[in-house]
Amino acid sequence: MKNFTKILLAALLVVSFAASAQDEEESSTPVLSISGSVDAYFRSNLSPTNYGNQQAPGSSFANQNGFALGMANVIIGLEGEKTGFVADLVYGPRGTDAVFGATTASSSIVNQLYAYWMVSDAVTLSMGNFNTYLGYEVISPTANFNYSTSYMFSYGPFSHSGVKADFSLGEASLMVGVFNPTDMTDFNPVDTYTIGAQVGFGGAYLNLLYGDQDGSMAYIDGDGAVVDNSATFQIDLTAGWDLSDALYFGVNATYNTTGSNLDGVDPFGFYGAAGYLQYSLSDAFALGTRIEYFGEFEGGAGAIGGYDADGKASVVDVTLTAQYTVGGLTFIPELRLDAASEDVFSDGSEATGSMSSFVLAAVYAF
Repeated sequence: MKNFTKILLAALLVVSFAASAQDEEESSTPVLSISGSVDAYFRSNLSPTNYGNQQAPGSSFANQNGFALGMANVIIGLEGEKTGFVADLVYGPRGTDAVFGATTASSSIVNQLYAYWMVSDAVTLSMGNFNTYLGYEVISPTANFNYSTSYMFSYGPFSHSGVKADFSLGEASLMVGVFNPTDMTDFNPVDTYTIGAQVGFGGAYLNLLYGDQDGSMAYIDGDGAVVDNSATFQIDLTAGWDLSDALYFGVNATYNTTGSNLDGVDPFGFYGAAGYLQYSLSDAFALGTRIEYFGEFEGGAGAIGGYDADGKASVVDVTLTAQYTVGGLTFIPELRLDAASEDVFSDGSEATGSMSSFVLAAVYAF
C-alpha cells in the first residue's frame, strides 16, 4: 500500500505538470469571498419520553434534548486565475462532532483547509483537508434539506487530509486522491494511507475508498501466519435529479466493510440505502422526506447499539421536514421516526425498538 500510494502521488504530479504545460498562464486580481452560517435547535422525544436521560437516534448532530447549539461557521476563500485556497472554520458542538478525529487542538475549529491549483480547464489539484466526497449529506446544515442526519452519513467519513486531482471529462468527472486515514486531519500518526476515487456522470456519483484506518493492516509474521487486517473498503452511490421545477429526488446507497477472513475474524461493517424527496410549494416554503434503511453486521460501527446473536441489527429512519425561509434565515421543523430491529431505546423501566422525536431548527446563512 505504501509503495502504491507513492506511485499514485507521482502520477498525479506528472499529469498536473503535463496539463499545465499546455496552457498559458494568465494573471488577474484574486477574488476574496466570505460566507458561513449559524444554527441552533430545539429537540424533544415524543415517544418514548426522555425520562431524565438524553436518549436520541444514533446518528450525528441534532441529538441533544431541549434547546441546543449547532455551530458558527465562517468560510474564507481566495480565488485567483489559477490558484486559490479555502479556510472553513467552525465553532460549537456540531463543529466539534464533525472533527471528532482531530489529533491536535487546532482541528477543533478547522472544518476544511486546503489550497488548489487549476492546472488547466480540465484538471484541478488540491492539497489539505477537505470534507468527504462520500455520501449524500454534508456537515454544514445549510447544504442539507433535513436538519438531522442519516446513519450512513454519520458513520462514513467526515473529512480527509491529503492530495487529490479532479478531472473534468465533458459530461463526466473523475477524482483520484491519496489521504491520511479517515478523519486524521492534522497529521498522520499511524503511517498508513487511504486511496479514494469518484466517478460522476449524469447527476450520479460512484465513490470508492480503501485503506488501513488505524495502522494495523495485515502482515505475515515469522511463522507465516496472518496477524491482522483492518483495511476498510467502502463503495458509495449518490445521485439526484430535478423531476420538475418543483420536485427533486435524490438517492444514496453505501456498503462499508473492515477486515477479512484471513485471520479467522469475520469482517465487520454496515450498509444502507436512502431516498430523498423534496417539493417546493413556493420560493419560501418546501416539504421533504428522507426514508433510510441502515444495517450492521458483526457489530458494525456500533451505530444502533444492540445486536442479535450474530452481531446483526438494522434500523429504519423516516424523517419529515419542512423549510420556511425569510431572508437568510431558514426555520426547519422536523418529525423523525427511528424503528430498530432490536430494543435499543428506553421506555422508563422497559426497552423498546422505536423512537419518535421532534426538532425545530433555525439556520442563518450569509
